[in-house]
Amino acid sequence: MRLFTDWHTREAAETGLREHLPAQTVQRLTEAIRFAEAMHGDQRRPTGVPYIEHLLEALEVIVVGARVTDPDVLTAVIVHDVVEDTDCTLAQLAERFGPKVADLVDWVTIREPGPGEDPAEVKREALARLAAAPRDAVLVKLADRASNVQTLRNLRPDRQRSYYAQTVAYIVPLADREPWFAAWYRDWQAAHRDLAPGAPATPDSPP
Repeated sequence: MRLFTDWHTREAAETGLREHLPAQTVQRLTEAIRFAEAMHGDQRRPTGVPYIEHLLEALEVIVVGARVTDPDVLTAVIVHDVVEDTDCTLAQLAERFGPKVADLVDWVTIREPGPGEDPAEVKREALARLAAAPRDAVLVKLADRASNVQTLRNLRPDRQRSYYAQTVAYIVPLADREPWFAAWYRDWQAAHRDLAPGAPATPDSPP
């Protein structure tokens, strides 16, 4: 399974982007990275690393792996969590980066649960909704989830199994539409097959 963990700083991302994209696109994406850094501030991933690392990993996945070049899609990958996890609004995103970026982020944003709603069910509904999403929004989600699951072993054992099941149920079917992502997620499933329900334990599998 190929890992995408080289772009963990803005400087590393900029260097990598220049190898794959025209200067005008790199400039726009660098602006988006700075914006995401400012919005997410000192937020951390569940593993404890700075949140920006997740966004840059997702960007590396879609640029280096899937070879996507659309500036709007790539921008959306960088800022895909700002509405869900910060005070940024879709209107602000549309004003800063354009309506298409805001629309793509809207598709992958999990809404805040209302009074009495189960957060887990709200998330399942958001994932199920992606089956009807436009291709560009699906690409954003596939890159996002690839970043999250490529280091799945870093999570607690119970979280590993639930996240594996969720990914197989909702994300892998989306990946089947895109040849590169389909192949990557097949390799990922093979590398984590011990996490499938009913799978026999292996010497390296979590308890």
